[in-house]
Amino acid sequence: MKILNWLLVFAGIIGIISVRVFEDKIFYDPFLEFFRGDFKATQFPDFEMGALVVSLVFRFCLNLIFSSLIIQFLFQNKKWTLWSILLMGITFLLFFPIYIWCMYSKMEIGYLFTFSVRRFLIQPIILLLIVPIFYYQKRLANKL
Repeated sequence: MKILNWLLVFAGIIGIISVRVFEDKIFYDPFLEFFRGDFKATQFPDFEMGALVVSLVFRFCLNLIFSSLIIQFLFQNKKWTLWSILLMGITFLLFFPIYIWCMYSKMEIGYLFTFSVRRFLIQPIILLLIVPIFYYQKRLANKL
């Protein structure tokens, strides 16, 4: 059983890596090249807001599924998995409208700010914060 859990954690990691590796083939994101380069020297790209919204939600859902898979089979605690889904969902609900506004206003608030908000939407950054917290919590529980 323990081997199966580790295989599922590994599958979740491969899933997250695949989302990143194939991002230009899977998702509509005209800002991939814009943010890879020197965005002050690059012209703001034309984009379709509806397609961008659908693509961001789809990407978030994939990252959420793979992140939940990792958390569930790494810690085997449904309560922690549900809390992590809730935390990632709240993060998305907070940052998504900000990012859409930044795109709509052509990043008037600033490129670096927009870039940072975008990272929280398209990358599983919350997972990198949650795993050490849960690991520490598990170690504390085992000491008692």
